[in-house]
Amino acid sequence: MAADLTDEAVLNKLWRIRRTVFEMGHDRGFLVTKDELDQTLQEFKDLFGDAPSAQRPMRSDLNMLLTHDDDDTNRMLVFFFDEPKIGVATVNSFTNRMRDENIRHAIIVSQAGLTTAAKRALLALKNSDNFDVEQFLEIELMVNITQHELVPEHVLQTEAEKQALFAKYNLKPELMMILLTTDPVARYYGFKPGQVVKIIRLSETAGRSASYRVVRKPQ
Repeated sequence: MAADLTDEAVLNKLWRIRRTVFEMGHDRGFLVTKDELDQTLQEFKDLFGDAPSAQRPMRSDLNMLLTHDDDDTNRMLVFFFDEPKIGVATVNSFTNRMRDENIRHAIIVSQAGLTTAAKRALLALKNSDNFDVEQFLEIELMVNITQHELVPEHVLQTEAEKQALFAKYNLKPELMMILLTTDPVARYYGFKPGQVVKIIRLSETAGRSASYRVVRKPQ
């Protein structure tokens, strides 16, 4: 049966979100194929069906496991959820899978966030099991913000590059400009506290300029 306009809009949204997730994984160094990055809306429909339904829940079909290009033990699960708001039972379900498969890193993509109880449960699990779980709302992944013309290039510095920078300019992390972990670009790349990011800006007058920021959690 053909999808109505509402279903067509949902399919288009989920296709765009999934594409952004693949781009995010690729930009973090995880293995993503060119076909996955270039998948068209029609190819997405052919793969997942013409419309989401109660018999075939579309969002959970989008779950994926990505492996890092440099380390095949570095794996990241990406979860999509059919329920609008994630509760404690769902948190327990996906963290149990992480334990079973010995995966410490996950991204959860939700329609409307987590319940208060689920947030507390997830925080407790992060602290006790050292899980690295990132949360994005679907609306935040509709577009890839790093591709906007006004967003400068962000380049994560290796530990060696960071130490060389500190030595060359006699820098101390506590005196550097800050990039918060809550910044949309920092969240896209998954930057962690203590890392240093090179930000490259282009302008018609100044040409190419670079600045450096240290990643920090909000106070």
